[in-house]
Amino acid sequence: MNYRFRRTAVAVFSLATLTPLQYASAADVPASPPILPTKAVKPIFDVPFFFVIDNRVTYSWMPKGTDPGSYSIQPNGSINGTTAKSVYSFSHFDAWAYGTNFFSISLYKSDKNDPAGPCVNAGVLPSGAPATCAGASDVYGLIRSTFGWNELFNTKAFTAGPLHNISFEVGAGAETSNTALAPASREFLAGIQFAFDLPYKGYINVAPLAYQKYTHIAFDQCGLFGPGVPGVTCLADGNVKFKPTWAVETNYYMDLGFLPENMQYFSVSGRLGWYGARGDENAPLVGTGTGRFSTATKTEFNAEPIRLTFDASKAFVGPKYSHFVDVWVAYRYWQNKYGLDANASPGICTVAATGASTNSCTESTVYAGITAKF
Repeated sequence: MNYRFRRTAVAVFSLATLTPLQYASAADVPASPPILPTKAVKPIFDVPFFFVIDNRVTYSWMPKGTDPGSYSIQPNGSINGTTAKSVYSFSHFDAWAYGTNFFSISLYKSDKNDPAGPCVNAGVLPSGAPATCAGASDVYGLIRSTFGWNELFNTKAFTAGPLHNISFEVGAGAETSNTALAPASREFLAGIQFAFDLPYKGYINVAPLAYQKYTHIAFDQCGLFGPGVPGVTCLADGNVKFKPTWAVETNYYMDLGFLPENMQYFSVSGRLGWYGARGDENAPLVGTGTGRFSTATKTEFNAEPIRLTFDASKAFVGPKYSHFVDVWVAYRYWQNKYGLDANASPGICTVAATGASTNSCTESTVYAGITAKF
């Protein structure tokens, strides 16, 4: 039994139980069942639990990705902090009676400038020789769920003008990589999302959130730079514990419906995310210890401000197959990657001996891909 039918049935039953019993009399009870006209009764079909289910796979190529601390010194003395990456992704989106769910998981396969462990990053060796190891593999997954206030409270009070709805939002993310430092992280978010309508069936969502991140990394573990003093110059387990902070995530989508009808195969979309500073990058360690560098984190800005999508299946097969196959090109910008200070963080974002930038803590790249719906 679907939610709307249950709600209606409960309401009718509630009204029936409120009818005063003393108003009933013998005259109200028929002597025999009334004869009703015969008529076929249409069956009542349940509304599906999920109104929308959308699954997609994507391959994309990123020519100038980065991984903080992965770089190589070129023969002319310049520093190359970029690494080409192939990205394989799966995403799922669904909408149900109370809100939406989004899940995505991606595998990033780097080239040799971001080597897999146990290969030591060539850029930090005195020789500056290029790495010859296989590129690293990085897996990142995230989930976001919303619970609409209009749906939860059975009202339209949270729809006004361009405002479509207000929702509670919760989410999480996890990442792991097989580089020499073996980083692994978990993040959790909770807050409110404001959903606005855009022309041509578009939307823009803005979500202020509370944000907490936990990281494990061998860079902080006792033993990498000698025995160390647990809790003073190193961490016994390598688990970094950041302070809670704030975040703002936005995303948008809009068809380019103003184009001539024979060109309405294009759409634009994008996302922007700000994540506040969360204490020392090696917390709970603070300051500089023996063999250890430590720097305050900075506000992180992770964005794909523009993606231009061509609906290839609609263009070549017809509107019935809209967005079954998309080809797209986008621009990605990630400043202070993972919250690391791109202008400091010795040994990662800057060369410890000279202070020169490793060019690995800010990512700026155009990339392209193809997405298939199934």
